[in-house]
Amino acid sequence: MCAIVGVFNHPRASVLAYYALHALQHRGQEASGVVTMYRDEERDKARFGVHKGEGLVLDVFRDHQLFETTLKGRSAIGHNRYSTTGSNSLANIQPFHFSYSQGLFSLAHNGNLTNTRQLRESLKNEGAIFQSTTDSEIFLHLIARSKQPDAIGRIREAVRTAKGAYSLVMLSEHALYAARDPNGFRPLCIGRIKHDEGYAYVVASESCALDILSAEYLRDVEHNEILVIDDHTARTGEFTSHYISDSMEKSSHCIFEYVYFSRPDSRIFGHQVDKVRRKMGKTLAEESPVAGTEDDKVVVVAVPDSGNTATLGYARVNEKTYPTRYEIGLIRSHYVGRTFIAPGQNTREFKVKTKFNVVRGVLEHRRVVVVDDSIVRGTTSKALVSLIREARPREVHLRITSPPVKHPCMYGMDFPSREELIANHFDNEEAIGKELGVDSLRYLSVQGLMDAVPHAPGTGYCSACFTGDYPIEIDVHADKLSIEL
Repeated sequence: MCAIVGVFNHPRASVLAYYALHALQHRGQEASGVVTMYRDEERDKARFGVHKGEGLVLDVFRDHQLFETTLKGRSAIGHNRYSTTGSNSLANIQPFHFSYSQGLFSLAHNGNLTNTRQLRESLKNEGAIFQSTTDSEIFLHLIARSKQPDAIGRIREAVRTAKGAYSLVMLSEHALYAARDPNGFRPLCIGRIKHDEGYAYVVASESCALDILSAEYLRDVEHNEILVIDDHTARTGEFTSHYISDSMEKSSHCIFEYVYFSRPDSRIFGHQVDKVRRKMGKTLAEESPVAGTEDDKVVVVAVPDSGNTATLGYARVNEKTYPTRYEIGLIRSHYVGRTFIAPGQNTREFKVKTKFNVVRGVLEHRRVVVVDDSIVRGTTSKALVSLIREARPREVHLRITSPPVKHPCMYGMDFPSREELIANHFDNEEAIGKELGVDSLRYLSVQGLMDAVPHAPGTGYCSACFTGDYPIEIDVHADKLSIEL
């Protein structure tokens, strides 16, 4: 899971990419980078502007002179890294850029390929030299080695060879390309900005990146689509679109994007995340209410921030049957990153302790319902319950707006092994709840989750992390570091 951004035809393209990456910081906190394309008038040739580094966007781009001296040009792509393939190292920081027979080319990727090992071995046998241990580099080799006569032909051949999850932004000397795999696992949307010299176009993982730029949301890049944005687009507003697969009709959107990863103020897969999460909370309350009385009202609190809107939905439905109050019982420090995507378990445990504090007056002596989006490894939940218990509530009931996570995600989320998942170590909800230290634990059912997400013709969802039903064949031997040098 990463954030990707593309900007075309704006005099300050790199600045727009920077702010878009800032809005998408939640999708990756390990590293950030921007690559621009500009014309060296003195030598009459295209050049890259490149700046990448480990850390948050604000830290990597601390020197604002970069945007004037290095990151020049009217087009740019950017990337925030969350490592799911390959280690957290400088060599793996995107966007990648290279020079080949067709000129300069740069690429940023969100997702995971499922045939990485096979493709790397095949390419190595043909003489390819890999500079990183991420699956994203495979696209560069496939594009460079293609015999197709033009860029779109090379891109199409490359993405048809790759299998798995990929949302891509790619930059050549003449165009910006955006692509989503035939299953459409990861989101990608398009926006437009009017400026003094015409229209600029922005491609981003989530629409919140368009909002920070005051860009007009146009549409999503469709699953199974390669979109070309070039000078013709800038003049006319017309896109050129190509299919990847000739026979792909139904998507397999990652349902966990709605559960946790995307911002609630974003539109993904064509729908507002906030509305979907509210419905998840409402459905969960219908399935697993908590009883209270007028003298002993149920106090419902969210695990901020991803649980906020679902909690509103839960409280609204629960109060129809039982006296219920929605309260702010947990305060989150906004100076600590998201614990789920911390790169190591020790770091994750430490961040839980520094991330939250309780509002004691809200929780003390109360029957408390804590609503959270998911339980993966259980480390965060256990530490959080322990923190809540310090406020001396009379009861603690945990409600989760997704089913138990039991299977590894091979399409871009960092829970790669069954052994890491707490739901595989216990027989039922009661046993997991006892391990976490709560009076009761209930998950949203698979059917309840499916009922809560939007459905339209051609729309389907990947729920493999809950069901084990993988829409694309996976490499059962693959893990995050399986291709490390």
